[in-house]
Amino acid sequence: MGKTFNTDGYCDPKLHYMVNLDTRLREIKSMVDAGKYFTINRARQYGKTTVLTALADYLQTEYEVISLDFQGLSYADFESEYSFAAAFSRQILLYTEHIPDEAEEELKQYSAGKIEGATLSRLFVLLSELCRKSERKIVMIIDEVDSASNNQVFVDFLAQLRFYYLRRGRTPAFQSVILAGVYDVRSVRGKIRPDEDHLENSPWNIAADFLVDMSFSLDDIEGMLKEYENDHHTGMELNLIAGMIHEYTSGYPYLVSRFCNYLDERVAGMKGFPDKSSAWTKAGFYEAERMIVKEDNTLYQSLIRKIELYPELRSILYELLFTGKPIPYNATSSYMKTAAMFGIIRNENDTAAISNRIFESVLYNYFITEEFSVSRMYRMGVQERNQFIVGGHLDIRKVLEKFVEAFSDLYGDKDDTFLEDVGRRYFILFLKPIINGIGNYSVESRTRNNERMDLVIYYMGEQNVIELKIWRGNAYNERGEEQLSNYLEYFHLTKGYMLSFNFNKKKEIGVKEIKVGDKTLIEAVV
Repeated sequence: MGKTFNTDGYCDPKLHYMVNLDTRLREIKSMVDAGKYFTINRARQYGKTTVLTALADYLQTEYEVISLDFQGLSYADFESEYSFAAAFSRQILLYTEHIPDEAEEELKQYSAGKIEGATLSRLFVLLSELCRKSERKIVMIIDEVDSASNNQVFVDFLAQLRFYYLRRGRTPAFQSVILAGVYDVRSVRGKIRPDEDHLENSPWNIAADFLVDMSFSLDDIEGMLKEYENDHHTGMELNLIAGMIHEYTSGYPYLVSRFCNYLDERVAGMKGFPDKSSAWTKAGFYEAERMIVKEDNTLYQSLIRKIELYPELRSILYELLFTGKPIPYNATSSYMKTAAMFGIIRNENDTAAISNRIFESVLYNYFITEEFSVSRMYRMGVQERNQFIVGGHLDIRKVLEKFVEAFSDLYGDKDDTFLEDVGRRYFILFLKPIINGIGNYSVESRTRNNERMDLVIYYMGEQNVIELKIWRGNAYNERGEEQLSNYLEYFHLTKGYMLSFNFNKKKEIGVKEIKVGDKTLIEAVV
């Protein structure tokens, strides 16, 4: 069996298509060479374990590497210093190749629980002795370290690491210590559990900043696809497909691999995509995107849990999605820091932005779904849905006509502030049941602000672009028409749509057709 795209745990270069990690490994090794102690904290399914496994192999030529995984320890192992010393010793014996005989025998005594009054300080005297006797400098790597981070024994463990780091000019110590996980253990407060008291800040303030970019670049993705193409000869446009994957995922490793996995194994063979050559196309990509956004996986579940835990984060995401109002990125804000740590938002020119377009679509669906049962606009879309599909095509003009009619009936007497805040959300609520199950939509983040948002609808292989905008006068409207015309050029379309929320009391409600150059624009006004 040949290589596959893997989204389930550690990636093996012998079995899986992977991006080239050499540049990242060299950057991390330079930190190890400099004797840095540091953390690698990234969101879930961000490729940490794959990088750490490759790093351990990469360092083996120059260092003795102790590579551990705290996920193999139980809660009971952290109940006392005695139990932790035993569990930690067992891991070292299991995963370290070269241990001096004398140190190995003592570690066996610890691991069997035969050392009376075993404490962390005694264990670290042994580890220091191990560093002194080792023929090569020792690097310690611990994965899933945050599985223990809300625990006093773990805080004491970090304190011992810090003590030996500060004394390493006089006392043998590890060349480098690398702790990896989702949470940043430099501050135990960062792991928030609402039902428990927070522990004091950890003593891991010796950790150097880890600035290595773990996301996949366009070149990374294209290089991985090139290897795949050499094996399968699909004839795909490498730069196009790699560019679309990067645009929608912003290089989030799991999502990149998920797209590739879906295109290779699920889209290929579906109706309309009889083989791999037809799957690795723009149409195949949009089909994969529709499926990925709709699936239920542990990454999305984790994303939704964080929203439910942090009301402030929920408010920020809602504002970013539906109003487009700019929100300053504040690195000292606890909930914003938490959102960045979990990979939900990023700092984009000192403004908070949702990390990638897939997360945006998942969040849109989440917020919209919450309103299904109580939304009159959603029920209107359900009632009207059958008339909008003509010969397998989605009739966007008719969608707009019915939305104008429904919106005017339901909300025509509401004030301007209400309409500005919810108008665009209500259109998505109306649209959702019409395209549900077959079509999908995405919001172009580059155009989303508090006055304008472009919605791209994908239905049965066809694209339609709708600009949703707040009316700011005729001159502004004309600029909007020109912008939409340019955007249609980008998508190679000749027809586009505008939905304007107009607060002028003398406005003319309805739908009309206008020409801008060689483009046809259908504009609806409510």
